[in-house]
Amino acid sequence: MSAPTTLEGKEIVLAVTGSIAAVETIRLAHALRRRGAGVQAVMSNAACGILHPEALTYATGRPAITAITGMVEHVASCGEGGKADLLLIAPATANTLCKIASGIDDTPVTTFATTAIGRGMPVVVAPAMHESMFRHPGVAGCLKTLMKWGIVVVGPRIEEGKAKIAGIEEIILHCERELVGNALPGRHVLITSGPCQERVDDVRILTTRSRGMMGRSLAMQAFRLGARVTVVHQDQFPVVENVYASDANSMHREVMRICSTDPVDLFISAAAVSDFSPEPYSGKIPSGSGVTLTLRPLPKIIDQVVDGFHIPTLAFKLGDDAVTKGRTMVRDSIGLVVANDPLVMGKTDTRVTLLGRDGFTREISGPKDAIAADILNYAIEAFHFSQKD
Repeated sequence: MSAPTTLEGKEIVLAVTGSIAAVETIRLAHALRRRGAGVQAVMSNAACGILHPEALTYATGRPAITAITGMVEHVASCGEGGKADLLLIAPATANTLCKIASGIDDTPVTTFATTAIGRGMPVVVAPAMHESMFRHPGVAGCLKTLMKWGIVVVGPRIEEGKAKIAGIEEIILHCERELVGNALPGRHVLITSGPCQERVDDVRILTTRSRGMMGRSLAMQAFRLGARVTVVHQDQFPVVENVYASDANSMHREVMRICSTDPVDLFISAAAVSDFSPEPYSGKIPSGSGVTLTLRPLPKIIDQVVDGFHIPTLAFKLGDDAVTKGRTMVRDSIGLVVANDPLVMGKTDTRVTLLGRDGFTREISGPKDAIAADILNYAIEAFHFSQKD
């Protein structure tokens, strides 16, 4: 599947410091370019001792900057009127982070940082170091200083005694959010995603072909647009709050809890929630024997969210007659319904029909990442979302 071109036309300076995680920047540069960004690498002397500048020259398609010359490269990129849209420092060592927080400017990377911060342009840092260094109160204090200045810190993964650089997808999502996240800032988006698994016996379950791909795409896009995102499901997505729920009852319980305790601005009901739950069989149903299952109807989560909390809701309807039934769902709170073709469930590409107020109908198809972006754009318009105070 091709990467979404979410950074089309954007210029990103990728500043690399002397952590062993510098070897990851080849893949990071490629990933940024696949999303449409132009990438200019800048390296400290310590970074050049770990990764040869020619490697980043190849990955970016531009000569890597390893020294500030009379061409004042930092000003051309990050100064007033500079061509760069964002400075990404990845990996960022403890040494470099503390220098930046103290206004010390003695490497190409810190020179670019001083210039970018002074200009007020978006800056994202991805720390990487040993865990003991990350816990140092001076380093922690410097990170707090950077965050007070509006710099985005993509926290590391604590593994094997190390504060390892965050994953490439997570870093890129934060860059995308800084560059395009102006549609849902300050909004809380709650999403249900993926299949539910209803217990038949101690071994078997009833479920669907859903893989949660659309829920994931919607969650990532809502994050890009500036929202705080909570996803109720049985998976683990980056950059969002993940709330575990394996079956319809646990999903219902968690959604009700969140709506009761944490104000929600938009509810997206993208999960393939079970309509029925079988009477559970104690033990394992013997192989080769016939069995009759008694199915109990389950409460509709979406109805309780709409009727009980009056939260703006984006609904999904699946089935051969999804468009007809979806039209009947449109009302005050349910301002947009996505009618799904069951034949595309679990696939990378999809085709849907959007249904809204006043007879609004729109058929769209393509990769789920692109469709999720279209769906959220229509939802923002349907619910008249504007920047939150």
